[in-house]
Amino acid sequence: MVLRLPENQSLKGKRQAAQSVISRIRSRFNVSVAEVEDNDLWQTLVLGVSCVSNSSRHSNQVLSEVVDFVQGVRGDLELLDYQLELVSAL
Repeated sequence: MVLRLPENQSLKGKRQAAQSVISRIRSRFNVSVAEVEDNDLWQTLVLGVSCVSNSSRHSNQVLSEVVDFVQGVRGDLELLDYQLELVSAL
């Protein structure tokens, strides 16, 4: 998911915002989260979120809830884009 931090003025501020969002997502949804791109851009935060489950329906639901949560968790973050991808092993 791509987030915008319009009021952020430094990489330090970005790291603080990222750490806050990442820890809140991890604790609430028990998923893996990491910053995956644009590490040196002050106002852009790209997060990768993964969920492992034996049910694609459950994974889709959890990831959709993460997106909804991120939209409402902090007023200083704007969700610009996101993509859900479900991968199943046979």
